[in-house]
Amino acid sequence: MEPNIPYYKPLGKEIEVFTHAYSNKIPFLLKGPTGTGKSRFIDYMAHSLDRKLITVACHEETSATDLIGRYILKGAETVWTDGPLTTAVKEGCILYLDEIAEARPDVMVAIHPLTDHRRELYIDKLGQSLKAHPDFMLVASFNPGYQRGFKEMKPSTRQRFTAMGFSYPPPQDEADILSNESGVDADTAKKLVAIGNKIRNLTELGLTETVSTRLLVDAAKLIHSGLPKRLSVHVGVVEPLTDDPDIITSLKDLSDLMI
Repeated sequence: MEPNIPYYKPLGKEIEVFTHAYSNKIPFLLKGPTGTGKSRFIDYMAHSLDRKLITVACHEETSATDLIGRYILKGAETVWTDGPLTTAVKEGCILYLDEIAEARPDVMVAIHPLTDHRRELYIDKLGQSLKAHPDFMLVASFNPGYQRGFKEMKPSTRQRFTAMGFSYPPPQDEADILSNESGVDADTAKKLVAIGNKIRNLTELGLTETVSTRLLVDAAKLIHSGLPKRLSVHVGVVEPLTDDPDIITSLKDLSDLMI
C-alpha cells in the first residue's frame, strides 16, 4: 500500500460498491454505530480515487447556510464566502456529511437537488443554481437507532442514496486492525478485542454507546506507548462509556480479569 493512503482493512464488498456508486454519480450512505471505520473508509476511498475530501461533522446547529456559504464583512465590503458544500460542488470534491441526521432540516432541503438527476445546488442568497462538477460526490453517514431513535433520517432522504451497513469487524480482523494502528502485539490485540466483544454483549447495562473499534485502538496505543495495560483499558475503554460509578466498577473488574 502507498504510504499516503490511510490503512483500511476491507470486510466485504464496500470498496467495489463505493467505486461503482462514484462512477455512476450516486450518493452514498454509510450506516452503523460510531467508531466502526466509516470515516476511515471514506478517507481511504478518497485517496484511492485521487479526489479531494471535504468532511463536515454535523451537529444540531449545522444549517444549510453553514454548508452553502454566507456574506461576511471584509474591511468596508460585504463579500460572499463559499461553504464546504458549494466548494465541493464547484471543484468536484467528495463531500462527507458525518452524522447527517444530527443536522437541521434545512440541510436536507438543500442537498435534495444534488441527490437526484438534477445534481444542482441552489444558492438562495445569490439567486443562482450551480450544476455539480462531474467528479462531485455526496457521501453521508448515519447512526441508526442513536439515542433510541430520537433522530432518524426521513425515507424521502434515505432513498436518494446507495447505502451500506457498517458494523464491528470479526474478532481476527479487529485484532489485525488494532495491531496495525497501534503496534501492539497480536496477543494483546486479541485480549482487547475479547474485552470489547464481552462489553458489547452486556446489553443489560443499558449503555447509550458500546465499545467501538476506535476506543480499542486508543487503548492499544496507550499500551504500546508504555502505560500499564489495566490502566490503559480503564481510561481508554471503560471511562469513556459511562459516568455511572457502579457500571464503571463492574466494567473495570471485568476488563482487569480479561487483560
